[in-house]
Amino acid sequence: MQENQALQEQVAVLIETRDFRALRTILLQYPPADVAEFISDIDPDDKAVIFRILPQDLATESFGYLDHDAQESLIGSLGSKRVAKILNDMSADDRTAFLEECPSEVAKQMIMLLSKKERDIALSLLGYPENSVGRLMTPDYLSVKMEWSVEQVLSHIREFGRDTDMVNVLYALDSQGKLVDDIRIRDVLLASPTVTVQQLCRDQCHSLNAYEDKEVAVDAFKKYDRNALPVVDLQNHMLGIVTVDDVLDVAEEEATEDFQKIAGMGALEEPFIRIPIFRLVGKRAPWLIVLLIGQMFTASAMGYFQDQIARAVALALFIPLIISSGGNSGSQAATLVIRAISLGEVDTSDWLRVVGRELVSGILLGAILALIGFARIALWSTSGATAEPAWQHLGLIVASSVFIVVLWGSLIGALFPIILHRLGFDPATSSAPFVATVVDVTGVVIYFSIGSFVLGSL
Repeated sequence: MQENQALQEQVAVLIETRDFRALRTILLQYPPADVAEFISDIDPDDKAVIFRILPQDLATESFGYLDHDAQESLIGSLGSKRVAKILNDMSADDRTAFLEECPSEVAKQMIMLLSKKERDIALSLLGYPENSVGRLMTPDYLSVKMEWSVEQVLSHIREFGRDTDMVNVLYALDSQGKLVDDIRIRDVLLASPTVTVQQLCRDQCHSLNAYEDKEVAVDAFKKYDRNALPVVDLQNHMLGIVTVDDVLDVAEEEATEDFQKIAGMGALEEPFIRIPIFRLVGKRAPWLIVLLIGQMFTASAMGYFQDQIARAVALALFIPLIISSGGNSGSQAATLVIRAISLGEVDTSDWLRVVGRELVSGILLGAILALIGFARIALWSTSGATAEPAWQHLGLIVASSVFIVVLWGSLIGALFPIILHRLGFDPATSSAPFVATVVDVTGVVIYFSIGSFVLGSL
């Protein structure tokens, strides 16, 4: 952090003194990702200045690492020729990600700056459904023919390998352009020059369909542990590849969306620090309104039992303990099950196993908390703080209620995500606050029902 701050101060001085040669020399020492991070942290007026002095290849690669707001700001500051050069030299997948975030009119202007070849590629990728694998892929890959020898393959790599960043995997295609297999460059290098591509094929190729949801790509990369996977159409024609860096971005995006939904709000399409305040409020308000209405039922439940509260005021003192215990256990269960579903560890067919596990967990957790609650009331009684009902009866009511509410909260928290998943909804929308609110309302009913039963039997 201190090194980065010192560098920023040094660069600020060089910009002020207009010593661009020294500035260029310093930035050339850093990889594109670090240059992009540095550009993001400096004053907006200096971003375009620095970007103009960078070599074209470093500028293009660094541009791909910037967030969308910084990219859009730079596009507005640079001349159309420089913008055209950057967009034409960008990798197709990074360019697609940038264009799909731009307003439609801006995207059209950007596309018109592309060469005919790159424009056709951009329009082709943007033509795939939003959030599909096709939007993630790049057409830059090395393909080889089945009848080629290893010697021919190596000559092909030397001639065209500079056009792609992914040369460690080759894709064997038949005469119709259909994917047959992928071949590791290691196998090519270790094979005899006369061995053919067909002899190197193992028929173990795993591919993605261009029209599948991009979350499928995340699962496939986890399963097969690859740096890249081929993308095909419905007839198995090779279209492009998806690389692991793009899939990591998708995984981060999906995890962020799930966390936001679990917290009880709509997913943000923009970074938190940059989203307009009214849009942020709009994402948070609906769930808060729903939760507020839910809590009103808690007040209604308490009103229904006001006679019991008037008879034993001490019961009211332990309402927060009851509802918080149930809400917390429900939130824990919901979070665990939601995460298990997103990791593929749990499916709707496993609901009975999940219920069984949460039943045992709820009994054990409820028993532990019930004993603590009973002990708390017993200690409280030594100060003479309890009068009506007797502390033994109050302890029995609280301990029994805590046990049942914790067990109930665990079961509700585990079942809600599974039910939503079964109905085709995102289980993350079974947010912890929503589960907690449901358990709060039912917890009050359980608590005062037990209280009424115990007090009525005296």
